[in-house]
Amino acid sequence: MIFLKLILISSTVKAAIFSKFFKMITPPEDISKNGHLIDSLFNYITYANIFFFLLVCIGLFGFSILYRKSRHPKAYYTHGNKRPHIILASLVGLLVFVTIDMKITTMSNDDFTKIIINWPKESEDVVRIEVLGQQWVWNFRYAGEDKIFNTDDDIVLLNELYLPKGKKIVFQLTSKDVIHALYFPNARRKVDAMPGRISRMWFELTKTGQYDIACAEMCGTYHYRMKSKLHVLSQDDYKTWTKQAQIKANETIDPENEELFWGWKWEY
Repeated sequence: MIFLKLILISSTVKAAIFSKFFKMITPPEDISKNGHLIDSLFNYITYANIFFFLLVCIGLFGFSILYRKSRHPKAYYTHGNKRPHIILASLVGLLVFVTIDMKITTMSNDDFTKIIINWPKESEDVVRIEVLGQQWVWNFRYAGEDKIFNTDDDIVLLNELYLPKGKKIVFQLTSKDVIHALYFPNARRKVDAMPGRISRMWFELTKTGQYDIACAEMCGTYHYRMKSKLHVLSQDDYKTWTKQAQIKANETIDPENEELFWGWKWEY
């Protein structure tokens, strides 16, 4: 009876360990319209590498067993490669090149040219955000009612970003000091923020909720403090939040405060 209990406890512990392990390696929930493209590319690379890794292991251990000393006590010596060996090695190399290298290149090029750099048009109804990375916070700026950045009615947030579901979001960002990288794990998008340069990125979110924003570039001693919060709201809730944030901005904005007036003229 005790032995049976130990087996059951052991099985439960193993199940918990495996569950925790798979939870750790499971990617964050995809909440963006085009995030599945990144997942598809990542999964293809992973499965292709696993396939060829297993193929190499089968060959390595298979031939080790097949040509072990007990079966072939006398060594067979050969000089150079015979034609069948050259042909086989060439075919395997060609197979790897076509199924991994060329396939990955084709998939990533299609995603990049058809989606990632297919920027929303200036005339489209999009949400525009200016981002300033610095050691060790993210500054987010929304243009106010005048739709012009770096004016008295701007909304400026620190480590908090509010975005609507179902609308295209366009970012322009730079850095105040060192290189940072604005990273949205749940949107599968990342772009570097570099001093003296304006970088761009866009995506469209499909689910409301709270998610993490991170810096994906080691930017100094307190790099971990760059963690911020993304709040995805419905479009109605976003409009309500914008009105409330606008009122607060109008009451607290100070044109003399250099920490608030860091924006730039929007560039398309």
